[in-house]
Amino acid sequence: MAREQGLTEEHVEQIDDGYETSTLSERDKTALQLTDAIVGDPRQVPESLQKQLRDHFSDPQIVEMSLGVGLFLALSKVLISLGLEPEEMDIAITPTPGSAN
Repeated sequence: MAREQGLTEEHVEQIDDGYETSTLSERDKTALQLTDAIVGDPRQVPESLQKQLRDHFSDPQIVEMSLGVGLFLALSKVLISLGLEPEEMDIAITPTPGSAN
């Protein structure tokens, strides 16, 4: 579905710790900031980011993105903890955004 909506490999390559200076749209960068906030530092989303989110997304869209990221994060941790990740799955270790490691 993402490809049908315009996602390209060029977009995907820009989604890393340097996305802030990429050519991605401000809307995309804001969605990635929300993802970083949920994954990296799950305290309350800063007011500045809340304002940015509301500039680009409706409340239902913000809720859907937040729940989607949270559910994916939880499911991935449970599957890994139980040893249920597929054997053929490529594993990439990505440091938590903003962490020293």
